[in-house]
Amino acid sequence: MKNLMIGTAFTLVTAVAAHAGPAMEMAEARIAAIAAGDTATVSKEYAEGATLHWIGGPLDGTYHGGEIASVWGKFAKAQPKLKAKTTDVVEAMNPKGATVTANVVFEGKDKIPVRYVLVYRDGKLTDEIWQIDPALLK
Repeated sequence: MKNLMIGTAFTLVTAVAAHAGPAMEMAEARIAAIAAGDTATVSKEYAEGATLHWIGGPLDGTYHGGEIASVWGKFAKAQPKLKAKTTDVVEAMNPKGATVTANVVFEGKDKIPVRYVLVYRDGKLTDEIWQIDPALLK
């Protein structure tokens, strides 16, 4: 019975990953761009009037418009060449938009544990929460 339960859980995880929607695909590409320090790609995904809530760490604050690109530039300069380990990714969609939530640990010269929430409307990122979450390192 134990082997059957493990096999079923693996199948469910595989099925969810195989049917990722467009918001999840955009979020995965975004996380990879952040890790690579590709600030041009990270910055171009925002809708006009987007907001970034950075909660915790040296960049703590709420940013709008052109401030957002500046923050990502500071982050990329301070934390180059990162690797990202993503867990607990969940996508929710309806006709008005989509959200993606994920736990991400970026690793480079430091470990940066992030609870990440992205809100998409019309294929653009409108709201973003980047919360430093030390509990992810446990």
